[in-house]
Amino acid sequence: MSTLALLVVLLLVLVLALIVAAVVYVVHRRPALSAPVTVGIATIAAFAAVLAVIVTAGGGNGA
Repeated sequence: MSTLALLVVLLLVLVLALIVAAVVYVVHRRPALSAPVTVGIATIAAFAAVLAVIVTAGGGNGA
């Protein structure tokens, strides 16, 4: 993996952490929505699936 690709993955992880924190905070403020831990885990799982697709698609070396 090139340095640029690693930087993009790092930034994606940081943005993911911010989004997960925001979702957990919103759900914590409005308990009627759902349990904060469940929502946080579901958000992490959804983004992990997207990240896995990106890494798999970019895994080929184009040879």
